[in-house]
Amino acid sequence: MQYINGFDRSQTELLPDSIEDYVDENNPVRVIDAFINSLDMSELGFERSIPCETGRPPYDPRDLLKLYVYGYMNRTRSSRRLEKETKRNLELMWLVRRLSPDHKTISRFRSGNPKALKNVFREFARLCDSLGLYGKEVEALDGSKFKAVNSKDRNFTAGKLEDRISRIDKKIDKYLEELEENDRAEDGAEKGKTAVEIKGIIEGLKSRKTRYQGYADELEKTGQTQKSLTDPDSRLMKANGKMEVCYNVQTVVDSKYKLIAEFEVTNHPEDANQIQPMYEAAAEQLETRDFSLTADAGYSSIQDIVASVQAGADVHVAGTDYEICVPSQETGAEITGHQNGRSVYFKDRNIVLCPMGKVLYPGYYKKEKKQGVFHNSAACKGCTCKCTKEARGKRHEVPMKEEAFSENYDDGNLFVKQIKIKADRKIVSQRKSVVEHPFGTIKRSMDAAYCLTKGIRKVRAEFSLVFLAYNIKRAVNILGSKKLVALCVV
Repeated sequence: MQYINGFDRSQTELLPDSIEDYVDENNPVRVIDAFINSLDMSELGFERSIPCETGRPPYDPRDLLKLYVYGYMNRTRSSRRLEKETKRNLELMWLVRRLSPDHKTISRFRSGNPKALKNVFREFARLCDSLGLYGKEVEALDGSKFKAVNSKDRNFTAGKLEDRISRIDKKIDKYLEELEENDRAEDGAEKGKTAVEIKGIIEGLKSRKTRYQGYADELEKTGQTQKSLTDPDSRLMKANGKMEVCYNVQTVVDSKYKLIAEFEVTNHPEDANQIQPMYEAAAEQLETRDFSLTADAGYSSIQDIVASVQAGADVHVAGTDYEICVPSQETGAEITGHQNGRSVYFKDRNIVLCPMGKVLYPGYYKKEKKQGVFHNSAACKGCTCKCTKEARGKRHEVPMKEEAFSENYDDGNLFVKQIKIKADRKIVSQRKSVVEHPFGTIKRSMDAAYCLTKGIRKVRAEFSLVFLAYNIKRAVNILGSKKLVALCVV
């Protein structure tokens, strides 16, 4: 029995007359072409959307956008790899009409159009919305860490800088002692390194110490907690059980077909205080507030939840089941200052309101912790609600400056109302299966678990392409390429 034989390479073949014959009508590349051709590039804000009358003609931003979207859909995100693909990939030859921009041109397009790329993502989301692909009933919010272009060795915190400076001081002292020993050596005999070598090492250590001290002074001056050298906007945060320099990417995913409705790239290590901004962005994109938003326990910031509820959101955060006192809408009062646990600090009245509606009064100030301590022993003594550690201990600590703390308080009438916040288990149970699907597909199937660009502005542009490519793949799987192309043309 023989093997299956291929064609003879020396045999003359009559290939199809055009590249069009190589791309069938159900190929997803036709969806990319039809959708992008329907866009108004000038209105979206792309550079060179209108060519100049003089000078060398630029590439049409539509062609560069098609090139990137195709690349992100097919695990090819690098501008250099995309340049190679334009010369050997028949689908890309068809898509960009045999154009082959160099990698610098391709890269500059992505980094130079962050807002326009986000607008393209939103345009496709609107198209999907018009086709009924968004259910607008349950939206799941979650964040995931994506490794930045910055190693841990080039990321510094105040503690890390202090430790390195201390170690350098010890090394300098050690080399100075060795230098003195060499000077005391009999007959001029030297042990170990020469004096010239030791002095060179000491100068190098002093130079490094000066650099680290400059970083420490910069952190103290700016109030920042970290400094990253390669990508200044990236931050050290916990990712997959270990510390990595990352970005925290927030997404709102619709439960009907797991399409991404909205996203944002942040450098905040925690997910807390992201509910309200992401809810507002998703409500604007979906053009409705009549949906439930669910998130995991990492979003359990009471101030953020209350602000979202007051804005009209139906929020379901895992593990939340309590009542909170907030200012009545009729009074026009606002919550200001800091929030700790489930209590609320009113800066204008210098009091703390616990979840049971009890007023905690200012007691004393902790200089070492820079915290004002509020308490009400009489109210907490007979309280049956063991809501927070602070309540059980009859005190509540609020971070503040010493000059802002006062032992005076306003004991007038406090107009508040109770808001009951309880997560619906049925809604919360949907969260994981909805929001983890896009992240799994993006990180594994699309090979986009890490950033290629530096700076939060460019990273936002990169993830606009990532999530646009993901949504297009989902829409093709749901409707089919042929039908989607017809809808894009219309």
